[in-house]
Amino acid sequence: MKNTLTIVAIALLAIVNWQCSGEKAGTTIKGTIGSAQNLQVYVDHLVLGKASNVLGKADIDNAGNFSINFPEGLSQGVYNIRIGAQRINLVLDGTEKVVEIKGDLNGFPRYQLEVQGSDDARSFAGVMRGLVARQYTAEDIERLVDTASNPYLGAYVAYVALSNNPEFLAIQKKAQQKLAAAGPQHEDFAMGYLNFLGSVEAQYMAQQASQLVQIGQPAPDIKLPNPNGKEFALSDLKGKVVLLDFWASWCGPCRRENPNVVKVYKKYKSKGFEVFSVSLDGVDSRTAARFASSGQDLKRAVEDTKQRWVQAIEQDGLEWIYHVSDLKKWEAAPAALYGVNAIPRTFLIDREGNIAAMNLRGAAEIETALLKHL
Repeated sequence: MKNTLTIVAIALLAIVNWQCSGEKAGTTIKGTIGSAQNLQVYVDHLVLGKASNVLGKADIDNAGNFSINFPEGLSQGVYNIRIGAQRINLVLDGTEKVVEIKGDLNGFPRYQLEVQGSDDARSFAGVMRGLVARQYTAEDIERLVDTASNPYLGAYVAYVALSNNPEFLAIQKKAQQKLAAAGPQHEDFAMGYLNFLGSVEAQYMAQQASQLVQIGQPAPDIKLPNPNGKEFALSDLKGKVVLLDFWASWCGPCRRENPNVVKVYKKYKSKGFEVFSVSLDGVDSRTAARFASSGQDLKRAVEDTKQRWVQAIEQDGLEWIYHVSDLKKWEAAPAALYGVNAIPRTFLIDREGNIAAMNLRGAAEIETALLKHL
């Protein structure tokens, strides 16, 4: 009994000391910010691709001081500190108790401030100052991505520093993959980053395709498997007039256009006309990541999309043999190569392998263009 009373007394003394010290449970964000007197400060949780979620706010007193306590703590991630029109980011590792910011509001854009209580937040602020001063190279950013124990630090620095530059997509993809692999709790941020990178890559590929895919230019080659795994190459059809047709089983306009393609094919297949169909069925990386994080059977999902592709070929009577796909939906390599961002999309290729016409729709339009090159 005496030992029990002693333990209780020690526990009560610890509680009293904690209360008297003014420390609170969870995480506290506080600071002293010059030029911010009598304004309000907001703390937001940042997730790429989504609106920021306001977690807390406080008034700043006439000396520039503020304090916001989060009793449940702040998890590992990226946060906004907003005062008026100015903001900075904090990258936290989730173990912080008290994070203190000191500086002047006018220095926020250049991260001219002092951060205490979080090694990652202090590191991020230092990198941001270095970026403003142009002191960091892409190699420095990649080194940070490789070495940072907090995947948010590498990912968000890469996102901010390398932005829309497709030259450094490989570094950003590495940062995104490291974050995604850190656990399902990071899925929202990782998926937002993945979508951003997808849009950057698609824009870059479209720009490249616009230079390559022009009437009179050689048609870029495509080599992919059919539903049975046999590979077909577009270049193997040189000497014939080919309608390169991008479509998908799930695309209503494509399915409605298929009878027109079939009609022309039946009429001219014996005269050197061929159809090379590229399906955009399949599963994109965003869906694949969602399946992986939830434990669902990705292989089964891909197989299901392939079966729908095969069924559509049979149902629509697409009797030519050249049906190929990499089963990556909009991320299909040929779609990027040809700058395809909407389907159905067609390219007529002449006997020499050059692009002769684009975006043909309807049997009459296809036939008119075809007859010029048969």
